[in-house]
Amino acid sequence: QVQLVESGGGLMQAGGSLRLSCVASGRTFSSYVMGWFRQAPGKEREFVAAINRSGSSTYYADSVKGRFTISRDNAKNTVYLQMNSLKPEDTAVYYCAAGNGAPNFRTGYRYWGQGTQVTVSS
Repeated sequence: QVQLVESGGGLMQAGGSLRLSCVASGRTFSSYVMGWFRQAPGKEREFVAAINRSGSSTYYADSVKGRFTISRDNAKNTVYLQMNSLKPEDTAVYYCAAGNGAPNFRTGYRYWGQGTQVTVSS
């Protein structure tokens, strides 16, 4: 069992930056692919970014490529999402997830956090 707790969300003006963190419980963090997804009101939950077990490979949705950076620290059981040049359309609840399936599909993840709200004002 893995428990994930996100933090770092908040209200930001367009063009600003936020860094989300997700801390995982347990000793098996490094055995999981970690991902970030987001869900805006009335929309499906969508893939944002993912990182492989060692941190050597990353994956991004086209909508955030060049603006967001995912990273992980296996010694701290933590995955991060650095979000720069934020846009109003980035407003959503952001979820951290752990799994061993396809990194850019919801079905590739077994464990999910409770989410953290990110609101970007224009």
